[in-house]
Amino acid sequence: MSELQSSSSVSILFLGDVIGKPGRLVVRNLLASLKDEAARGERLLPDLVVANVENSSHGFGVSRDNVTEFKEMGVDVLSGGNHTFDRKDVFDFIDTETTMLRPANYPEGTPGRGFTVVEKNGLQFAVINLMGRIFMEPLQSPFAVVDSILEKLKEQAPDVILVDVHAEATAEKMALGWYLDGRVSAVVGSHTHVQTADERLLHKGTAYISDAGACGPRDGVIGMALDGVFRRMVKQLPSRFEIAEGPATACGVLIEVERKTGRALS
Repeated sequence: MSELQSSSSVSILFLGDVIGKPGRLVVRNLLASLKDEAARGERLLPDLVVANVENSSHGFGVSRDNVTEFKEMGVDVLSGGNHTFDRKDVFDFIDTETTMLRPANYPEGTPGRGFTVVEKNGLQFAVINLMGRIFMEPLQSPFAVVDSILEKLKEQAPDVILVDVHAEATAEKMALGWYLDGRVSAVVGSHTHVQTADERLLHKGTAYISDAGACGPRDGVIGMALDGVFRRMVKQLPSRFEIAEGPATACGVLIEVERKTGRALS
């Protein structure tokens, strides 16, 4: 992708799972840096910024203050996963935060929403949040649920559709990618906190990657401090994971989409 996107395309920045305060800080610094570069005329800002925030409160869940902080940074849509409901106070605000998502394939009646449509720069961006079922909670089929959502979106006809698949199994994410090829602009995996090297454009124009990685501490185990990990894995004893200290990195993907067709270009 060129430094300056053409007017015939739009860009989406998807940031992988944001882990605790270190993750929030590195995201803040990244977005501030992008704004500075844009002010100097060196690049255009992404048209939409999406971040998976289910680990943003001490690694488990998301608080109201976190939501406010992300909005102030410039994050447009907040997606979630299996840790979305870790904090009890999430039920106080998840229904009123229209750009905060939890997986759409939770049972009917679950608080919150599984997809949203955001209007920016004269375009409508739909973001859908799904969760896998392999090695995770036995939720409704993400395949059936996304079919239903896409049917609902037909009338609104969003220009760009991004799907965050929060899942453990790479094969399940890949299957969803191929299943949605040509029907959505991008399928981006989250959850494992380890970025994969399989980014590609599928045959019918959908951008795909199995996992976008994480924004958080570099020198831990998926963002967590080593002592607690070793206690659990080596000694087989109960341990509460704590956020690792030290330098943090931001992982994600920048996707360029053709305005006219909604197909990914890179």
